[in-house]
Amino acid sequence: MYYSFFEIFSIGVGPSSSHTVGPMRAAKRYLDNLHQGDMFSKVAKIEVTLYGSLALTGYGHGTVKAVVYGLMGLEAEAIDPEKPYVVAVERDHILHLGQEKPIPFDLDKNIVFEKEIFLPEHSNGMRFKAFDAENNLLLEEVYFSVGGGTVVRADEISRRIEREPLNVPYNFSTCEELMALCKGEETPIAELIWENEIALRPREQVEEGIRKIHRVMQASIDRGMKAEGILPGGLNIKRRAHEIYQRLEEKFRNNDYDPLLMVDWINLWGFAVAEENAYGGQIVTAPTMGSAGIIPSVMRYYERFAVHKGKYRVEDGLGRFLLTASAICSLYRSNASISGAEVGCQGEVGVACSMAAAGLVAAMGGTNMQIENAAEIAMEHNLGLTCDPIGGLVQVPCIERNAMGAVKAVNAARIAMKGTGEHFVSLDSVIKTMYNTGMDLNHKYKETSLGGLAVNVPSC
Repeated sequence: MYYSFFEIFSIGVGPSSSHTVGPMRAAKRYLDNLHQGDMFSKVAKIEVTLYGSLALTGYGHGTVKAVVYGLMGLEAEAIDPEKPYVVAVERDHILHLGQEKPIPFDLDKNIVFEKEIFLPEHSNGMRFKAFDAENNLLLEEVYFSVGGGTVVRADEISRRIEREPLNVPYNFSTCEELMALCKGEETPIAELIWENEIALRPREQVEEGIRKIHRVMQASIDRGMKAEGILPGGLNIKRRAHEIYQRLEEKFRNNDYDPLLMVDWINLWGFAVAEENAYGGQIVTAPTMGSAGIIPSVMRYYERFAVHKGKYRVEDGLGRFLLTASAICSLYRSNASISGAEVGCQGEVGVACSMAAAGLVAAMGGTNMQIENAAEIAMEHNLGLTCDPIGGLVQVPCIERNAMGAVKAVNAARIAMKGTGEHFVSLDSVIKTMYNTGMDLNHKYKETSLGGLAVNVPSC
């Protein structure tokens, strides 16, 4: 099933698309439903229950503040992370529902954590209840955050894969189908995705949307390279990108030759975005926020180190990069998952690495077969990657993992470009394997902070 470019790449605030942006959107949608049902004016109390992974890592991943943002009627794409929206709620125990109706709200009482209960549909579950002044239930809805900031209501989740197809000229669910469409039309993957997108919205809107996604991605690199200090959350993790940047600039000034210098730059850019995400800054889901540093890093590598070897102008190459990466993510969303709470970090960093490798090959003028090969190589060597954040924070091992994922994506692209595109393992096979592996993973290793590094490394 085809997923639009603008479903895959969206702008929000860190540190987690599934645990921050998703709950914010769910709460906002619930608020809108109260309005639509003419119940908003009657609301005297709101109760929110978080289940499973959302409950276990909710504080570290910003879920509590995200729920408050959504109930206040704030949009994930427009929120200013520097404004202390939640401070007044914590202090006064008053929430301005939809920024217009004050109701009593105690974060410790009105948001309930059910850490032992995993709803059967998905581990990222949340329940919203609204009551009137006589404690009569007005509206109860259950939502699930299924990855990348996407939310579905309980009555919709069974239709998540079999949803109504988008009205596009080229619909596909598997890589085999995608490659057949491209071969039949004799067109690169990026051009096929472009035709789909301009069928959904005006051409100018698509063009500006792609440029905006790129601008926000690159701005997050620049902010991250300049910022200093300690990341929030209690682990006392120092931001490293600024120091790395200073050292690299010094090497440049001193003409200090290092044959692996470009690897250091890729690492820097991965650190910069991942640290901005951990800080709660404005980030693009790519495809999630926990993996948001990989694609921007590889895109900047393309601009700085690789573009002169490609056959496209820089802007054209960047567009082909993002459109191709979007197509690859659509395959993972159709046949597997991009949720760390569902399949582990292979669904986040692994998918981002696969997307970035494919996008880089496309930007460099590679064939469709080489693009598939690069995407397959990248995921094949992320299979089984666990999600075990220390302290429930998107910091360790997440920040370094973005840098490693970016370097791995570049290497996968280079391997694919050295060949003809012929490969033994298909991308469809790897995607199926990733999903099966994720289903077999113990829940301790799926964004619960109950296993792995989260329990073997002291968090304070």
